[in-house]
Formats: sequence, structure tokens, C-alpha cells
Amino acid sequence: MENENKEKKKFAKKLLHKYRLIILNEDTFEERISFKLTRLNVFVAVSLAAIFLIAATTVLIAFTGLREYIPGYSSTALKQRAAELAYKTDSLQMVMELNNQYYNSIRKVLAGDVNTVNFNRDSVIASQQTMDENIDLRPSKEDSLLREMVVQEDKYNIFETATNKANYALFAPVKGPVSEPYNLRERHFGVDIVTSNNAPVKAASEGTVIFAEWTAETGNVIILEHSYGLLSIYKHNSSLTKGQGEKVRKGEVIATSGSTGEFTTGPHLHFELWSEGQPLNPAEFIDFE
Repeated sequence: MENENKEKKKFAKKLLHKYRLIILNEDTFEERISFKLTRLNVFVAVSLAAIFLIAATTVLIAFTGLREYIPGYSSTALKQRAAELAYKTDSLQMVMELNNQYYNSIRKVLAGDVNTVNFNRDSVIASQQTMDENIDLRPSKEDSLLREMVVQEDKYNIFETATNKANYALFAPVKGPVSEPYNLRERHFGVDIVTSNNAPVKAASEGTVIFAEWTAETGNVIILEHSYGLLSIYKHNSSLTKGQGEKVRKGEVIATSGSTGEFTTGPHLHFELWSEGQPLNPAEFIDFE
């Protein structure tokens, strides 16, 4: 027991034993600074410095932007920004998918692939597909008179009724004789109007350009989207003056006529009208001559 007390006193004496730290000028050995130290003072100072360093590091990490450089440590604002970007990315993917479906439909219209379009039960195509070729389709005199009267009364109206929707007068894109008329049986879904080379091609009505590109079969093609789901298509142009996304007015020049593409034999304009996926006969709404 006595030995233990001696050891403790000896240890305490060592801790409290005084030392002097002197800083001298190397050339003159002049004393500049001196400190009186004990081992206990040095231990306490080092401990306090370590605690201060740990506390300062914790504060910098917790309350400054330095924490974002530590792997696995992200701020709430950064997480919120990442969530917003993920939501926008998902929305853009949905928009792109809808646009791809829309452009695929336009390609089918350009190719005349009406068999893949979902028609209504009362559409012209469905009627043609279910029609019996043996039926006598020759119109009677009364039917011809009635048809002529209806055509004259509603020639410039592309809608089912003229009472709940305004008359929609269309502008002739070019003037000239029709060399090949609209014919569903031969899958000719428009009319060919003979015109001179580089004649101005005008918009049938105001709308938006949704397609303006070159195709191998029909050359320079431009498609306008109008009100009430109406599309107008202009093929075999020598050049296009409007681009995709542009707004056009009725009668505004959108292209120049020509004879581009494989399916052409001379300068003319192939003009089509489509309403909600169904081809229409342009000659029923526009006087080209």
C-alpha cells in the first residue's frame, strides 16, 4: 500500500514538474520567447485543441455546403431537385411517346395506309370494304337530283351539319385542271392538279405545319393541321417555304409546285384532305379550275 502511494506521488510529481520552452535566435542565440510548461499543461492543451478541431469539423459539415462533397451525404434541397428532375423526365418520356404515335399516324397517311386507321362504323372506307360488288350502284334520276341539290347547298362545308359548326371555306392551293380525281377503290386519296413548274402552292386554310420533309415516293411534302381535326397534304413540291411548327394563314404560300418523287410524271400538285383519320374528296369542297 505504501509503495502504491509512493508511485502515485512520483507520477503526480512528474506531471507537475516544470519545464521551460525557449525559442532562440539561431545566429545570436538571443532568447526570443520562453514558456514555462508542465506535462499536465501540455496534455490539457493538446486535449482542448483536439476537442476544438472535432467541434469545428462537425459544424462545417453540418451547417455549410461542404457536406455535399462527402459521399452519401446529400442535402434536402438536392434530393428535392433530383425528384423534380425525375418527374420532368417521366413527363418528357410520355410526351415523346405521344408524339411518336402522332408521327406514325402521319406516316401512314403519307403512305396511304388507311387499313391501319381506326375508322368509325359509318366511315366511307368501312362502307367500301363491306360493299357487295354485285349490287347495282347506278343512281336513279331522283337520287341524282337530290345529290346535286345537297352538293350545291353544302359544297364548302366539310362537317356533318352546318347548324352547330361554322362553314369552313377552303382556298384552292393551285388553279388548274384535275388530271386524276379522288378514287378510293384505286387508293388514290387525293386529286392531281396540273400546274406549271415552280408555281406557288398556297395553304387551303389557316393552320400549323406539322410535317415538312422529303420522301422518296412523293418528293417534298408538307402537311398542315387545321381546326376540327382537318389535315391538308401537299405532295411533289419542288421546294418548301415553311417549316415544321410554323403558323400559316389561308392563302399563304407554303411551297412551290414541281415533279419530285418517284410517283410523278410531270409538274403537278397532289392534294389530299383528311378529317379525323378519314380521307375526303377535295373536289367536293374546292373548285380547282
